Amino acid sequence: MTMKPRRASKLPYGRQWIDEDDIHAVVEVLKGDWITQGPAIARFEQTVADHVGARYAVAFCNGTAALHGACFAAGIGPGDEVITSPITFLASSNCVLYMGGKPVFADIDSRTYNIDPDQIASRITSRTKAIIAVDFAGQPAEMDRIGELARKHGLMVIQDAAHSLGARFAGRNVGTLADMTMFSFHPVKHVTTGEGGIIVTDREDLRDKLLLFRNHGMTRDPRLLQRQDGPWYYEMQALGFNYRMTDIQAALGASQMRKLDRFVARRRVIAARYSEAFAEIDGLVVPWQHPQAESSWHLYVLRWTHGRNQAFEALHQLNIGVNVHYIPIYKQPYYRDLGYQDRQCPEAEIFYDTAMSLPLFPAMTDEDVEDVVQAVCHVAKLSQ
Repeated sequence: MTMKPRRASKLPYGRQWIDEDDIHAVVEVLKGDWITQGPAIARFEQTVADHVGARYAVAFCNGTAALHGACFAAGIGPGDEVITSPITFLASSNCVLYMGGKPVFADIDSRTYNIDPDQIASRITSRTKAIIAVDFAGQPAEMDRIGELARKHGLMVIQDAAHSLGARFAGRNVGTLADMTMFSFHPVKHVTTGEGGIIVTDREDLRDKLLLFRNHGMTRDPRLLQRQDGPWYYEMQALGFNYRMTDIQAALGASQMRKLDRFVARRRVIAARYSEAFAEIDGLVVPWQHPQAESSWHLYVLRWTHGRNQAFEALHQLNIGVNVHYIPIYKQPYYRDLGYQDRQCPEAEIFYDTAMSLPLFPAMTDEDVEDVVQAVCHVAKLSQ
């Protein structure tokens, strides 16, 4: 059988979409008086909070920093355990280590690929302080069941929604389902600020801790000062970091947020086309969607019951930039050195051996989408 012709250029699995409105918004900041922590930050924070329906939003220089801030605000410290998923980016558990805590990995649900609430329940101990629920690929985790567990055991819930801006669960926006929710603005995400992240919350006390943490642990807020020497006065009340976003990033983010609904709608159209094309092909498993979830489709993960590695190489030869998300975190050498055992989450292991992310981003043309469909069908046929 002859190989399908290669595309002229490599199609990446994800990419930003920057237009003239975005460029104009950034240029306006560059022409102004503030390019770092200025008024654009507050406008962007309010835009995100309003869009998801949260009371507060605190922007950070990247999503990892935002998760670190969330762990600080949650009071994670030495000896505390935090339960999270192994099928996620490193930041979802590294943020616990930054605070001296211990990540505990609970296996994933074989259908949604999100953390399994039953597995969370089996790992709760007297040392458990919080749950970091990851919305893998854009589909929200089962936040109703996770919330019940948290309330029963007095735990904080941090929703790592790096993949799920614009998604909903049980009729509610992601951003209103946890004590704190993190969104990422990396270029492959739904909207971008270059690098950036944000925490949304309805709790003022958590908002205050997040603001403190991103700015060296320093505050000028009269409500929080222990004394007052004058209008110049500030206090360092905790060991924080310089995790501040810039006005340049925030201006780009606010412009991008105006296009979020359109971006998510396009992602859903592409995902539906993929599922339609691959649903009946032997050896391929299309993503299953929880009946209460409305995914915003950051990733489209196609499972290969056999021959995933060979298919991966074949698709790259055809200039289809597929990827694998993710290697279970506990497999990483650093985590093995900490004493984590390999193959501790069976469903995560099966997933890792069979998963492949297809290109999915709003700027894809219909021709791009059909290139992916034809290439996958071609490679799947060869592997049968």
